[in-house]
Amino acid sequence: MRDERPNHIHHSRGTPNRGTVRFAIIGAGRIGRVHAENLTRHIPEAEVIVIADVFEEAAQKTAQCFGIPQASGDPADVFHNDSIDAVAICSSTNTHAEFIVQAAQAGKHIFCEKPIALHLAAVDSALAAVEKNDVKLQIGFNRRFDPNFRGVRDAIRNGEIGAPYLVHITSRDPAPPPISYIEMSGGLFLDMMIHDFDMARFLLDAEVEEVTASGAVRVDPAIAQAGDIDTAVVTLRYCNGALGVITNCRQAVYGYDQKVEVLGSLGSVSCENNTPDRVIRQTSVGVIYPKPLYFFLERYQLAYADEMRSFIRAILDDTEVEVTGSDGRMPVALALAAGRSLQEKRSVALREISP
Repeated sequence: MRDERPNHIHHSRGTPNRGTVRFAIIGAGRIGRVHAENLTRHIPEAEVIVIADVFEEAAQKTAQCFGIPQASGDPADVFHNDSIDAVAICSSTNTHAEFIVQAAQAGKHIFCEKPIALHLAAVDSALAAVEKNDVKLQIGFNRRFDPNFRGVRDAIRNGEIGAPYLVHITSRDPAPPPISYIEMSGGLFLDMMIHDFDMARFLLDAEVEEVTASGAVRVDPAIAQAGDIDTAVVTLRYCNGALGVITNCRQAVYGYDQKVEVLGSLGSVSCENNTPDRVIRQTSVGVIYPKPLYFFLERYQLAYADEMRSFIRAILDDTEVEVTGSDGRMPVALALAAGRSLQEKRSVALREISP
């Protein structure tokens, strides 16, 4: 029976009461632990009831670490639990769409890590279930909540650089993931660059109409054997006439390299990497700056918490989420266009992928 205490919300239709959002987390891997820590330690409006993972030992360890009352080896337990208001889906990519459908049918609000799925048909089925069951869905494009990227977007929106001409987005990981992960990830465009496709739309608040991709294997030949690339350049043509360039590489030996620059008719706006400190050493040897933060867990620590706070506010206030299902769908379409462009060695119009 549903807990009807005054400080508990009604998770499904209608305007919820203010209070606490009760969560289940599916997936106790790296990103699942990030959200578990934020929800249990840094967001008082959240209460995590259960964490589930097909590797039950991982769920139990995470539950013990963060004081979560229940751990399960069966994600289906989450959907049958009437005390749960919202589900955070942090499992492997190939399970996202199925879990979205099951959560929606159970009347749970949904936070889901990117991407929704690797094919648009599965994405559309998941979004249809969300709409039919009148629940909220927010997609985990955490970079939208980073103050640096948000500051760039705000400057563009405020007209500080005039009409945007050119967007340049750089993303480089410090080291490639395991080959076993790459084989299941959907490839660089759907796994890594999908954040940059989202950022390309977010910064200009505009859609892309054409994609041209070039890729290579420069880091590890085993990545080619897994059917993927590790280095890529993608150019974008926006519907408003602006151009974009995205560069990705699976390895940058100096750390996690995340930068954007937008050039416009009145100037440019950009943001550089975050570093552990801002100390600059100048000696006869040279000028030494600190290296970027090592990986995404350090770089986006605050953004992960803020995206979840935003999701919880949307539930408690019964407002639209900041990163919608449509926002989750479009980067998948762009990634699929990039994949076709690479394979067919030509520019691909987005309408070819998503009429």
